[in-house]
Formats: sequence, structure tokens, C-alpha cells
Amino acid sequence: MTASAPSAASDARSVARARRVRGAVRVPGDKSISHRAALFNALATGRAHISNFSGGANCASTLACLRALRVPVAHDGQRVVVGGVGLRGLREPEDVLDCGNSGTSMRLLTGVLAGSRMFAVLSGDRSLRGRPMARIVDPLRQAGAAIDGRDGGRLPPLVVRAHAGLRGVEHRLALASAQVKSCLLLAGLFAEEATTVVEPATTRDHTERMLSAMGAQVRRDGARISLQPAS
Repeated sequence: MTASAPSAASDARSVARARRVRGAVRVPGDKSISHRAALFNALATGRAHISNFSGGANCASTLACLRALRVPVAHDGQRVVVGGVGLRGLREPEDVLDCGNSGTSMRLLTGVLAGSRMFAVLSGDRSLRGRPMARIVDPLRQAGAAIDGRDGGRLPPLVVRAHAGLRGVEHRLALASAQVKSCLLLAGLFAEEATTVVEPATTRDHTERMLSAMGAQVRRDGARISLQPAS
């Protein structure tokens, strides 16, 4: 493949077609799936081996938070081993859960902690502390969760407190968001009845597919996703 040098009058370049291209490309692990693989397996039982785990800082934040919740996590390059503690096996953290710059970590963990009946504080860097959280806080409160935060719960840090339990409710999302949907479905694992999320537009369905593959009862009917609480 050849390219001519740009002229002084123009930055345009002409590229000739290559006769043949050879090589191998290793595709890095998907960030969204990596977050979920670590978190979902932490809530399961047994040991999970996750290959091609994303090496990004955001997924590292999720692993750090899981360790703070007393989940056994070993991370060796692109391989992660998670020791599942079960739905009721998370332990109250001794310090603030630092989500770094990861909105996914904060939103998904808040859904889990909302049903875990413990005290926890979730925060992050300056950028994350400026991101809106009302879209998860408001519906979680409607389900019975006790959550506080800056500006009435609209901004992090978020404080999750123990409560009597979550109700199964129907959430109609104002804006399509896979993170918000996933947060509410994860909280639904701990609820007393079924939880339903209605999407205004279809979003990626990693959470539904992965939870279903791991034994959760998840059903989609058009824009409605329903999840039965874990037994």
C-alpha cells in the first residue's frame, strides 16, 4: 500500500489499493460484557473463570468494588477468576466504594446494593460525581430502596441504606438506557415480586441474555422485560 506525500496546497492524500493484506488482530474484551460477567458471577455460587476480560480502568473499578464487598477476585492479565458469594453473600464495605470514572460500575452496583440490605457509599472521580443518577435513584426508591445523594439523590456520592425489602414494580423508562435497565433488573433479583422494565427503544440486551443463561427467569414481550426474583 502506498501513499503520496501531501502537497503544500492541499492536505489530501491518495492511497493505492493493496494487493494483499496479512496479519492477525486480537480483539480486546468488550467493556459492557466484562462489567456484567464479573458482577453477575459474584452474585452466583461457585467459581467463574472469565477470559478476555477488558483491560480498561472502568472494569478495574468494578473488580475493586467487588473486592471491597468481600468477593474473592483474582485478576491476571486478561483472565479474571471470581468466587461467587451468592445473592446474600456480599458484605458491608468498610470504606467508600470508589467507582473511578465508571458510570456502569456505579449504576449496576447501586441496583445490587439497593436489594442487599446494607449501608454503602458509592463515589468516584470528579467527572463521575457530576453525572446524573436520578434515573436510577427515583425508580429504586419507588421499589422501596433507601438511597440518598447530593442534590436530593440526583448526583453522586450515593448512600444506600438497609431497608425492609424491595417491591416488584413496573418501571417505564423515559429515556432508553441499558445501564438504567440493568440496574433495575438487578435490583429485581432481590424483590418480593416480579420486576418489569418498559423501554421506549430497544437497547443492548447483554444483561437479559447473561442473567437468563445463568438461571434467572427473564422474559421479553416487545418493549417489556420482566424478571422474576431469585429463589
